Parts: sequence; C-alpha cells; structure tokens
Amino acid sequence: MEPEARAGSGGLPSDEELVGRLRDRDEAAFALLVDTWSGGMGRLARSFVATRESADEVVQDTWLAVIRGLDDFEGRSSLKTWVYRILVNTAKRRSTREGRTVPMSSLLPTDEDHGPTVDPARFLEAGHRWAGHWREFPAAWPSPEQTALSGEVHSQVAAAVADLPDRQRIVITLRDVEGYTSQEVREILDISVANQRVLLHRARAYVRGRLETYFATVDAEPIGGEAVP
Repeated sequence: MEPEARAGSGGLPSDEELVGRLRDRDEAAFALLVDTWSGGMGRLARSFVATRESADEVVQDTWLAVIRGLDDFEGRSSLKTWVYRILVNTAKRRSTREGRTVPMSSLLPTDEDHGPTVDPARFLEAGHRWAGHWREFPAAWPSPEQTALSGEVHSQVAAAVADLPDRQRIVITLRDVEGYTSQEVREILDISVANQRVLLHRARAYVRGRLETYFATVDAEPIGGEAVP
C-alpha cells in the first residue's frame, strides 16, 4: 500500500506531517491522534479481550508502543494502519494471558463459515422455472423516516455484532464500524482476500438477518404523535 500523503480522516494532517511532529515529540499532535483514534481502537481491542478495562489497557499499551516505535515506521502503510496493526498484536498477547485466545489462525474460515447464509427453504427448488429465486420477497424494512431517530435499531445492530464469532466480529468492526477498506483490513489482520470476503459476507448476512427478524416483529411506531397510515 502506498504511503498516505493526503490529509487523514477526521481532518487530521497528512501522515508525513503527523509522523514528523510525533518524532519531534509534539504533544499536541499526539493528543490529537489519541482523541481521534482511541475510541475505534478500544472497540476493536474489545473483540480480543475479556473486559472493557482490559481493552482500555490494550489501547494504552499500544500508544506506548507507538511512541517507542516511531523511528521504525517506514510509511509502507498508512500511519493509522500501522497503529492498528500494533493494537492487534498487543491485544493478541493480552488475550493469551487472559486465556481468551483469538489467534490469527482463528481468522481463517472454519466449518461454520461455509454453507448458505440464508435458509435455502426461502428459495425456489431446483427444477422450478425460477429455481434459486425467492419464494416470497423479504418484507420491506421501515423507511428511513420511521427509523432514523430510533436508537433501538442501533442497539439491535450492536447486539448482533456482539453475538458474532470473534473472527467475523473483528472484520465487520474494522470494515463497517471503523470504515477501513478491504486492503487495509487485510494488512492489519494479515489475512487473504478470500478470507476477508468470507468473514465479512457472513457477518453482514447475520446482522441483516437479525434486523429482518426485528423489523418483522415490530409494529410501525407513530411519527410526530400521529399514527403511521
């Protein structure tokens, strides 16, 4: 991956400027990175370790390692990818000490990562003119106007993500929560294109299935005090 020369996400300076300031022990630059990235780092660390307190300690240890290792940063990835790679390695060591091991080998697809992500009975069987098509289209989800202000939807998504197998939760957290690209996730986790695709697909399918069940069982709520027609 080529070094990131453009302005970083969230209005951060370019990697080149940030690294220079950090190497000059610019406390303001370091505080800016800590404030901007620590939340996402904590969410990812929590996928590896047993408690929120442990995740916070992983983040703290990561920042110490970043400070100590700045001279080794060669710019072959973005600064953020490099920091997150340190975070993952730190979290792995911590999880091993806690007996909650999530090794990188666990990010390889297993038996539960194969097979259909949707019940085959929902599709027309072989031999039918439209074999493989839906028997009945999934029910339409509520419109954005009905759900945009509903914290319950966000709670449902968070609960679904929390219930995923570790390897799927880690990948979907990086891709869909933190907004990393496929290439960045592969670099952070050191996994193949195929592995990342399988894990992300199954994670998204599970979350969507949970939301589909939720929307199917919730009646339309009144908007602005008036019943939804």
